[in-house]
Amino acid sequence: MSEIHRPRRGSLAYSPRKRAKSQVPKYHSWPQHDGGEPVLQGFAGYKVGMTHIVMVDDHSKSPSEGKDIMVPVTIVEIPAMVVTGIRLYRTDTYGKRAYAEASSEEGLATLREVVASGKVTDVFAITKTQVTGLTGVPKKTGDTMEMRVAGGSIDERFEYAVSLLGTEVELDSVLKTGQYIDVTAVTTGKGTNGPVKRWGIQTRKGKHSRGGKKRHIGNLGPWHPHHVRWQVPQTGQLGYQQRTEFNKRLLKVGESGEEINPAGGFTNYGLVRGRYVAIKGSVPGPCKRLIRMRAAIRQSEHVERIPAIQYVSVASKQGG
Repeated sequence: MSEIHRPRRGSLAYSPRKRAKSQVPKYHSWPQHDGGEPVLQGFAGYKVGMTHIVMVDDHSKSPSEGKDIMVPVTIVEIPAMVVTGIRLYRTDTYGKRAYAEASSEEGLATLREVVASGKVTDVFAITKTQVTGLTGVPKKTGDTMEMRVAGGSIDERFEYAVSLLGTEVELDSVLKTGQYIDVTAVTTGKGTNGPVKRWGIQTRKGKHSRGGKKRHIGNLGPWHPHHVRWQVPQTGQLGYQQRTEFNKRLLKVGESGEEINPAGGFTNYGLVRGRYVAIKGSVPGPCKRLIRMRAAIRQSEHVERIPAIQYVSVASKQGG
């Protein structure tokens, strides 16, 4: 007898699967910061490629605890970011909305009056990446994005943002080695694809697919309601969508790419010439894609430890 229970193919969690509006991802939530001193809660870099390292397994109760293990890592180049402005938010009946903004010393007096009014509920720094020193990223101008300032009172956050205005910010003031982070990027675009690849439906049997239409769906849903529902798997955009991967471990922060550059450089990127980070596992997007990082928002029982890295692979990634 055939199986009665047959779940649908493909998750509907990320619908509608349309192209992202921008390659710069947006965060709508930030982790809670318990410290007293104001800090920036995010950073950004550019994806280089993948390699592997050998490190000591420092997870308690792991079968290989204390032994050398091979771990795949993603390399992200992290040039210093420049704080170009300050944006204040207030919360009303319609949610959080931008309230005031300044990008020069002349506008700070107005912002101080706004902060003194007591209507400001959040402070953000407007930051911009610096791509002039990155030979692997074919851009002339950096990417601009908001980074939340957390910790302390609103007045303390604002003054901290003022102190950063026009200065460079390094990753060390935001994240640290061994910390668990969330990584967000726009995935690799795959263009228009059919329901078999896009939703994972089965190809039709030869007996039921006269005319060679084996990769079509059998029907467009029920007769009532008398319209095609959005849950029906159909042809459309695949990829180039914003995705966030939670609890990725930051294994290494390096000062020079000479430590990790493979023979011949990274495929489709070239050589890393500045600071970089090594993140455990893979991250969304192709190489050269902007990668945003923040402290883990869903972190539970993770204990922060400094990884003991024994070896970093510099073998050629060109194949052959």
